[in-house]
Amino acid sequence: MTVLSRTGDWIVTACRIGVGLSFAVLIAAVLIQVVGRVAGASPVWTEELTRFALLYLVAFGAGLALRSGDLVNVDAICEALPGDLPRRLRLLAAAITAALALYLAVPAWKFVAIGVMQTSPALGLRMNVVHFSVWLLLALLAAFAVLRIVRMIASAEDGTPIRAEEAPDDEPGAVPPSAAR
Repeated sequence: MTVLSRTGDWIVTACRIGVGLSFAVLIAAVLIQVVGRVAGASPVWTEELTRFALLYLVAFGAGLALRSGDLVNVDAICEALPGDLPRRLRLLAAAITAALALYLAVPAWKFVAIGVMQTSPALGLRMNVVHFSVWLLLALLAAFAVLRIVRMIASAEDGTPIRAEEAPDDEPGAVPPSAAR
């Protein structure tokens, strides 16, 4: 396994864990809020925590969505083009995504620095922790785009989305790949 593959696998795993933890915090905060409302005393901090968890959920999930093709993608015309044009357009799209994310990372870091002077009203959390989610989103989006570019240039992939692993055949309810089409 190459360094590039290990790095990509590590980033994917870290992002999946981040999405899972963010979603768990989100579920817990909403559950506490709902139970609190039923009981007549909903904690104020749950709304704030829910927003912060959503920010981190998106930050960790955006790169994964780029990888799996779940971001907005208009490829009907692109994929109908002849020859190597679709691959070249996917490479161009990845390069533009990486460039834009890297370009926006500098002002996003300034946004993080501004948060040092602020705290959230209900949780009292320093806002640079919250603002960091914007920079993290851009950094991870750039990382996934750069990984795609490098793998395309090295001919390790053609730039098409990498879907989640298929279920093993012996798993209950698994559909054989030939029947799924």
